[in-house]
Amino acid sequence: MLSKALLRLGTNAARHPWRVIAAWLVAATLAVLAAVAFGGRTADSMTAPGLDSQRAAQLIERAGTGQEGMTAQVVVTPLDGGATFFGDDGARTALTRLQAEVKRLPHVLGTSETAGALEAGGDTAVRGGLVSADGRIAVVRVQYPDQSRLSAEDLDALVGLGDRLRAELPLRIEMGGNLFYAFSDPDGGTSELIGLLAAAAILFLAFGSLVAAALPIGMAVFGLTIGVATMTVLAGVTDVPAFAPVLGSMVGLGVGIDYALFVLARHREYLARGLAPHEAAGRAVATAGRPVVFAGGVVVVSILGLAVANVPFMTVGGIAVSIVVLTMVVASVTLLPAFLGAAGPRLARAGRIGRALRTARPGRLARRRERAAGAAPAAGWRRWIGHVSRHPVLYAIGAAGLLLTATLPVLGLRVGLPDDGSLPHSRTERRAYDLVAEGFGPGTNGPLVIAADPAGDPGVPDRLVRAVAADPGIASVAPAHIDRATGIATLVVFPTTSPQDKATTDTIARLRTDVLPTALGHGPARAHVGGAAASLSDVGRRTSERLPLLVATVLAMSFLLLMLIFRSVLVPLKAVLLNLLSIGAAYGVMVAVFQWGWGGALIGLEATVPIVSFIPMFLFAILFGLSMDYEVFLLSRVREEYLRTGDNGTAIVEGISRTARIITSAALIMVAVFLSFAVADDPSAKMFGLGLATAIFIDATVVRMVLVPATMTLLGRSNWWLPKWLDRMLPHGPVGTDDTDGADDTDGADDTDAESAVGAPRAPLAAQ
Repeated sequence: MLSKALLRLGTNAARHPWRVIAAWLVAATLAVLAAVAFGGRTADSMTAPGLDSQRAAQLIERAGTGQEGMTAQVVVTPLDGGATFFGDDGARTALTRLQAEVKRLPHVLGTSETAGALEAGGDTAVRGGLVSADGRIAVVRVQYPDQSRLSAEDLDALVGLGDRLRAELPLRIEMGGNLFYAFSDPDGGTSELIGLLAAAAILFLAFGSLVAAALPIGMAVFGLTIGVATMTVLAGVTDVPAFAPVLGSMVGLGVGIDYALFVLARHREYLARGLAPHEAAGRAVATAGRPVVFAGGVVVVSILGLAVANVPFMTVGGIAVSIVVLTMVVASVTLLPAFLGAAGPRLARAGRIGRALRTARPGRLARRRERAAGAAPAAGWRRWIGHVSRHPVLYAIGAAGLLLTATLPVLGLRVGLPDDGSLPHSRTERRAYDLVAEGFGPGTNGPLVIAADPAGDPGVPDRLVRAVAADPGIASVAPAHIDRATGIATLVVFPTTSPQDKATTDTIARLRTDVLPTALGHGPARAHVGGAAASLSDVGRRTSERLPLLVATVLAMSFLLLMLIFRSVLVPLKAVLLNLLSIGAAYGVMVAVFQWGWGGALIGLEATVPIVSFIPMFLFAILFGLSMDYEVFLLSRVREEYLRTGDNGTAIVEGISRTARIITSAALIMVAVFLSFAVADDPSAKMFGLGLATAIFIDATVVRMVLVPATMTLLGRSNWWLPKWLDRMLPHGPVGTDDTDGADDTDGADDTDAESAVGAPRAPLAAQ
């Protein structure tokens, strides 16, 4: 049985702590060395099989135009407010030198001939889209090879050149492009550090002990090191998206500290009952460790469900994040009990709380010691849960109405691509974006690339140029580039609107359904629209189409797993419905903040942006798994109380009040960790951070402390109803139903934990 295995595992780890800690140190060292030796860099391949933008990318690669590689742009304007590149020799000379030095940088394949176009005449430079019509702003476009041949050193070289030339030339120099997107690390680990510090503070407040607060942090750091290093090794084999390490760190820190918190709380309960540290650690892993394993399994199953989207970068990203979660689960049942064994009886003391206990009156001593260890429910929580249970209809309707209201903004959800215009003004990419938009129009920041195979018809490129240029959503079209070997023509097209504007998405759709088919006629020629904006639009449409399938898949798997755990039909059904409510409310908050701008300044959002196309699907998978964590932990305790007492009302009040403080502390830790990422510069990190933090906050407060007790009270004994025929079909052994020899209490206490409660379990309600 799982509980027996966990009991042995936890006890042995606590008996021999330094062996286990040494093994984890070796594993962490090997993982880091493997990452250094065999690891790769993250690579954003925002494509998927069968998408029009993917077909365009394949044609561009066949043509060998170099447009499939990385790009950067250097945007300059004279420091003298009255000077222009048309009439100021000093400005032109400075631009010529800048372009020459950029060309000499390592791995640069070439640059746009901005200086040469100026020498040929202002009209030539303006028509080529290299100098603004007023002569104040010039762009030097820089072409690099594909990302696999580049590194962060190439970005550092470009940025370093800009820093040096700013001091030497009479030009304001700003930079942008996807080279920055691929290799910049604006946060430098700051979010992780902030999250760890916030978690440490909450743990200290929860336990009143520096030692107790340090152990979950130490375990999470170990797990995160191994998980992220393994993710880096995976990046050496396949393309791991750039958001995966950020998301992995975010989710890994949250679940790792949470899992450790639940095990640590049980450990302190057993220490308070007088058990030896290694016995207390073993029993803590046998009881709280089981929900950890199942909760981690739900998280992993939910995240791996992303594969149904058939978007490779999302599937790989989900696998990468799942690796981190699995590492945290293993650490919770091996490394953490080793830490607990090494700490010994010191964890039974609680710093100032312990000193307060020593000075407390004898009548209160036992109660305070028990409460400090987490073994007894706080009177306040018991009163609250009892109050909700006495008025279940009022609270169920009120809480559900609140969440449904918060979900309403989802009706206006719009997916898209936040561009550099959403970055703070402190970033050079944002300043470069603003200069380009000012000089050339907003669409210049997000060009589309049309790739066409004329199939032997030499008139196709000219017809395409004329037809595309006539579209009202297109500002300009660069001359077609025709590859002599393949005949493939590529057109760089500049929309009139910014990359994140909905009108740009409409323009892309119109080009595909109307403009290009009309220009090509009924012959064998074909043309496809590519570029970053088109790719994100396509991925957004694909994920929107597949989201219902993901939801159905995750709901079905989670329902089945919870039914196995709790031997009930209504408990898992209620769980999935309530989790959908909390996730919907989180989506609504995201729309209100990012699309409507409500409170955006609080997280450093300087402009409204659409929701990144793949984030809703990712958030659903992760949030559903994390929400099930609390469901498993809370209902495991309720189930234990129900099996012990047979009274549904008592089980609800005792089970929820006993876990309320720990769940609240765990939720505060997750919220703190996730909010630390919500203040990052990158809009995607902000969305992940705010969405996760909001959902966890709602789940741990409105859902767990109001809706769960209210609905379980209304359902009564039906909570544990399971048809007899289904009970016979289901395998036995999940939480709350397996026997655990050797895990029974020996201290004579009336144990409320699963291993004693299930010694003689009451049969679930069955259909007659």
